[in-house]
Amino acid sequence: MELGQIKVIVIRGNRLVIRDFKTSDPYVILKLGDQTAKTKVINSCLNPVWNEEFSFSLPEPVGVLKLEVFDKDRFKADDKMGHAQINLQPLAAAARLRQILGVATNGTTLRKVIPDSDNCLAADSSINWENNEVVQNVWLRLCDVESGEIELKIKLIKLPPVSPPK
Repeated sequence: MELGQIKVIVIRGNRLVIRDFKTSDPYVILKLGDQTAKTKVINSCLNPVWNEEFSFSLPEPVGVLKLEVFDKDRFKADDKMGHAQINLQPLAAAARLRQILGVATNGTTLRKVIPDSDNCLAADSSINWENNEVVQNVWLRLCDVESGEIELKIKLIKLPPVSPPK
């Protein structure tokens, strides 16, 4: 069953690791369940800016958005530059709460998510009501590498209607 739609904007990377001689050619692969998307390759850059938007259907139960960063190589297998994940449950829960309570003031913070062992957050992340959408801005710390973070904006753009309590 589908819970709704999300948009994931891969904004940029910061302090990515060197996998070629002096730099890397990074790209990101996003996975949510069996759905996959890939950013374009940014040549010779350790602080790439993608600003690419992808849409996914949000499965029920709500899953984990996984991302992997790779260095594009021409003549051999692409090198891994780290991976991260974020649980989408807090986003979905905040959206449901907003629907039930009817909160509609632009800029309202619906929930805060703090870094812990279950996520790859590099800093606290707020889930806000912005322009009639539930939006979460996140910096994800890449795992299994010396350094690197990826900035994402995740928007829950369509939720099924909640029936009012009787």
